[in-house]
Amino acid sequence: MLVVMSADATPSQVSAVTDKIHSLGFTPQVGQGGTRTVVVVSGNHGLEGREALLRLPGVEEVLRTTPPYKLAARDAHSGPSTFPVAGTRIGGGCTLIAGPCSVESERMLLETATFMTRLGVKLLRAGAYKPRTSPYSFQGLGEEGLRLLAKVKEQTNIGIVTEVLDAEAVARVEEVADVLQVGTRNMQNTTLLRRLGAARRPVLLKRGMAATVDEWLLAAEYVLAGGNPRVILCERGIRTAVDHPYATLDLGVIPIVKQRSHLPIIVDPSHGTGRAAFVPAMGRAALAAGADGLLIEVHPDPVNARSDGQQSLTFDEFEQLHRALRSLADALGVALL
Repeated sequence: MLVVMSADATPSQVSAVTDKIHSLGFTPQVGQGGTRTVVVVSGNHGLEGREALLRLPGVEEVLRTTPPYKLAARDAHSGPSTFPVAGTRIGGGCTLIAGPCSVESERMLLETATFMTRLGVKLLRAGAYKPRTSPYSFQGLGEEGLRLLAKVKEQTNIGIVTEVLDAEAVARVEEVADVLQVGTRNMQNTTLLRRLGAARRPVLLKRGMAATVDEWLLAAEYVLAGGNPRVILCERGIRTAVDHPYATLDLGVIPIVKQRSHLPIIVDPSHGTGRAAFVPAMGRAALAAGADGLLIEVHPDPVNARSDGQQSLTFDEFEQLHRALRSLADALGVALL
């Protein structure tokens, strides 16, 4: 922690600050930060004592010098995290996860899974439960959707990525899913995050629509602190002041997360743009920026999809993108998984 004194702070005010730090059980070290006196505090955990110090005359600000997240921090791990999932891995390459927004029927799901396995894609995304902005929109097939996912998984041996909406559903969803997805609306659902800390499956944690990087990593910290080390961060676009039709895909967050955390970060260019025509460009850009994976919506008949058809690629479009990603990955020396 760092105590920044005001420009006109007196020696007695600085002394009062050091005395207070000692009384809190911490160690102060006085130095100069440009034109201001600063006091470095050691021995504390996070921002302990910050409020008491802010009340003292001459104190301008008290700043954190270590991240609030301990387990998600870069220096908490010997290197970038990687872990196996359903015949592939997350981390150490760019892992493709693709499929429809939602489970609609057995035929559609099997057709998509078969297509993905032919291309070598190991993970199928499809929602059995669909939280929607409008209560009148298709909400998914629920338990029937889980049954269909389990059936298609058995027939094709493809891994399943699907969303879990609440703590009570975790046990039954992880019976089917290889990765449990937390949607943007639930990023700060602490009850769900705590329960996922005890889950047997990796957790894919989407960034909240207006979440800062620290808020996102602190959400991951809930899962890590619960004992589950397999967390995948997913950038899916944030709400900004621009007049894009859907969201702003924040590709600049990829190097920031990699600087601050050891957790893998993947990108969802489908939700991040909201338009199928923009997905290939943003998918390639995410790979070039260092993303550990891509989460892409693909549907055999997007025009008639029950959800998010406007941002879903056709099979032909995805196959073209897959070829482009393969060429780019080869040029970058990255494994496309």
